[in-house]
Amino acid sequence: MTQPPRSGATAAPPVTSANATIPAQRGRGGLPPVRRTAFAEGAERLRDAATTEPGRLRVIGAVLALLVVAFGAVTAWQSGERASAADDVQTRSQPLSSGAAAIYRSLADANTAASTGFLAGPRESAANRERYEDDIRTAASGLVRAAADTEPGSPSEATVRKLNGLLPEYKGLIERARVYNRQGYPVGGAYLRYADEKMRTEMLPAAQDLYTKENQRLDADYADATPYPWAGIALGLLALAALGLAQYRDFRRTNRVVNHGLAAASAATVVVLLWLVVGHTVARSELSGSYDHGIRSLNVLHNAQIAALKARGNENLSLVARGAETVEVNGSKKDAYYYAFDRDVATLDARLTEARRLADDDKGGRPVDSALGDTAEWKKRHRAARDEDERGNYQRALDQVIGADDTTGAAFDGVDGSLTRALGHEQTEFDRAAADGRDAMAGLPGGAAALGVLGAAGAVFGIGRRLSEYR
Repeated sequence: MTQPPRSGATAAPPVTSANATIPAQRGRGGLPPVRRTAFAEGAERLRDAATTEPGRLRVIGAVLALLVVAFGAVTAWQSGERASAADDVQTRSQPLSSGAAAIYRSLADANTAASTGFLAGPRESAANRERYEDDIRTAASGLVRAAADTEPGSPSEATVRKLNGLLPEYKGLIERARVYNRQGYPVGGAYLRYADEKMRTEMLPAAQDLYTKENQRLDADYADATPYPWAGIALGLLALAALGLAQYRDFRRTNRVVNHGLAAASAATVVVLLWLVVGHTVARSELSGSYDHGIRSLNVLHNAQIAALKARGNENLSLVARGAETVEVNGSKKDAYYYAFDRDVATLDARLTEARRLADDDKGGRPVDSALGDTAEWKKRHRAARDEDERGNYQRALDQVIGADDTTGAAFDGVDGSLTRALGHEQTEFDRAAADGRDAMAGLPGGAAALGVLGAAGAVFGIGRRLSEYR
């Protein structure tokens, strides 16, 4: 029997269904009831809804829509990143790498032309003088482009700034050497050797450093463009499996063979998945081909041309120095420039042999074969000129190096021209393959996003048709 409350006491509130699980009071005076969080209430409603077929259908529809949208979004993101990297390979990093190589080549060729003009003296040809000026202009304009494309504060920017400061210094030394040489002062040779030393020890190493950094950027862009989009592929397969299970469930419960909404969602997912796999496979193949048959050959040919230019410069300077510069090798002294020539020509032979191995068609192989033949002829003529110089026949040696007929200079020009043709062919091969790789993913990011949204809408529509049967 319930006892009436004592006088002055407060009656406890009756227990209702809303707070049945909550004590009516806590301690003296009682405490307000504990409220559940919105998340807990939502989870409870979801569990209650999942106990009915309409509730389960809503959950299935939400999961399917989420999976298809996620697949489209991840595919758009991954393919967009790879397409952007592939575009950078063709339009940014490879041109910058070739530009850095052109800067190196222009500087080395300017140095060679300067020494050739010095040896000719007043008889220097207008073509050789123009070649020197063209090389200086090409190097300067290349540095301007490199400065515009490098990131502020980067190591490449510091290298470009250094070269921009050294180039006018070098040109000033060459002009002094030219003036003193034409006046017959021996100090002209000292200025030329000083300019050559600045070129070999400061400018060319800086240009090589710039070339190396741009090649590293090119390799990084290739690394970003070629990995398989495993996350997108996995999500696509998961979405297809979920759509298949949903359609099988629908068939088991209704005996309907096709749910048009779910079928449309499955078709959109299959299209995106195939587009992703096939498009990326083709892009990866073409980009790999552009590297194996383009970039590798270009790098080897650039190095071969640089070795040829350095060898020609050392050949000229050996006649300018006339034995004044020596180097000790295995306990004996040798002419420093002749020794450097032999080293550079050995490098040239090795690079040409490698370039011939990499050449994958006759159009790319023929100029390399021509360069190999001209190199052999150059070495033979150089040996004859060196023999004359060592016997004291300086003028005959000079004629065989920069004269009119059958000179080492003509053989060098043959090597340089053949390498230029080979570089042009390999550049064309790279451009074609890189463009095909980039185009294989064209439209995929936007198409994946659009089809993902359409697929999700199809899934929601298909489940909605089933839900309408319960109303």
